[in-house]
Amino acid sequence: MAYIITEACIDTKNAACSSVCPVDCIYEGDDQFYINPDECIDCGACEAECPVSAIYAERAVPAHLSSYIEKNHHYCTD
Repeated sequence: MAYIITEACIDTKNAACSSVCPVDCIYEGDDQFYINPDECIDCGACEAECPVSAIYAERAVPAHLSSYIEKNHHYCTD
């Protein structure tokens, strides 16, 4: 399981989450940050630090934001 960054990050792109990540698995994209699921150690530090509450554990992503699971995986694995 990994963490997913969702819609609230778009155009906000506050780097607080990446600065607390102990394994540097958060990458900046054109419109938002993304978490690489293969590198994430599921510590949750990023979720607690996000000022716009855009980060969820993958299993806890609200249904209306579920498209961000695929968007995150696609960005990080291509």
